[in-house]
Amino acid sequence: MFDSQPASADLPPAPSSPAAALPQLPQPLPRTGQFAGRVAIVTGSESGIGRETARALCAAGAAVVLNGRQAERLELTRQQLAAAGYLVAACVADVTDYAACETLVATALREFGRLDILVANASISQRAYFADMQPDVFRQVLDSNVYGAVFPLKAALPHLLASRGSVTFISSISALNGMPSGSAYCAGKAALTNLAHTLRLELDGTGIHFGVVHIGFTQNDDDKRVLDAQGQPVPIAHRPPRWQKTQAEVAAIIVKHIRRRRQRTVISALGWLIAIVHTYAPRLGDWVVLTTMRRMRNFYE
Repeated sequence: MFDSQPASADLPPAPSSPAAALPQLPQPLPRTGQFAGRVAIVTGSESGIGRETARALCAAGAAVVLNGRQAERLELTRQQLAAAGYLVAACVADVTDYAACETLVATALREFGRLDILVANASISQRAYFADMQPDVFRQVLDSNVYGAVFPLKAALPHLLASRGSVTFISSISALNGMPSGSAYCAGKAALTNLAHTLRLELDGTGIHFGVVHIGFTQNDDDKRVLDAQGQPVPIAHRPPRWQKTQAEVAAIIVKHIRRRRQRTVISALGWLIAIVHTYAPRLGDWVVLTTMRRMRNFYE
C-alpha cells in the first residue's frame, strides 16, 4: 500500500498507479495445441498468405507477432485474430530496415518473453520485363525478397538459437526455373534457397531449423498489387483460377512444413513438375515457357 503522508519535496513524484512503476511482464502463452508455448513472428502478415499463416499458427497454439507496413490494415488484422480468441501482438516495421527488425524482435520478447518461429514472408513482386525496368525498381524488389528475409533473421537469430527454433523462408515455384517478367523477384526468391542451405551448414548441431517453402499460384486479396517497370503498383498477371490454391490451404501447408521441420516444401503438382523438369530436362522446361510466352502473353504481362 502507498504511504498516506504527503510526498516530500526531496523525493520523486509517486507513480499514478502501482502498474505504472512496474515493467511490462510477458503475457501467459497458450497451453494447448501443437505449438503451445511457442512464439512466432510472421513478416508481411497484415494481409494475404502471411495473415492466414499467422491465423493457422494461432489455431495450432502459438502466440504470434504480426507485421506489416500499413498501420491501419495491420491493426485490423490484429483485432480480427484477437476477437477470435488468439494471442497476438503487432509491430509496424519495414523488414528491409535492420533497426526496424530489431524493434520487431523486441516486440516478441516484450509481449511474450521468447521467440521460437520466424516465417520470412514479406516481399514485393513485379510484373515487368528486365529490359524495361528502372534500376531502382529492380533493387527495390530484390531488396524486399533478400534483405526482407535476412534482416529479420539476423535480428532474431540469437533468440532462435536459444530456443532451438525454426526459420521458414517463403519462396516461389518461379524461383525453381525463372519466369519472364519476374527477373528480380525470381532472383531474390532463388537466393533464399542457397541462404537456407548455407545456414544449415554453418549452424549444424545447434538444433535450429531452416526451411524453404516454394509457393505456387495462390488466390490473392482483391487489392493485391505488384510493381511495373516504373515502380507503379499494378494488378498481378492473370492466373487461371483452376491452378490456384486458397490462402488458407497454402497457410496449412506452411504450418505443416514448420511442424515437421522440413528443409523444402514445394506446393502444388505444377510446382513439383517445374522442379522435376528443371532438374532433369531443363531444355524442355525452357521450351514450355517460351511456348506459353507466345500463346499466353497475358500470363506474364
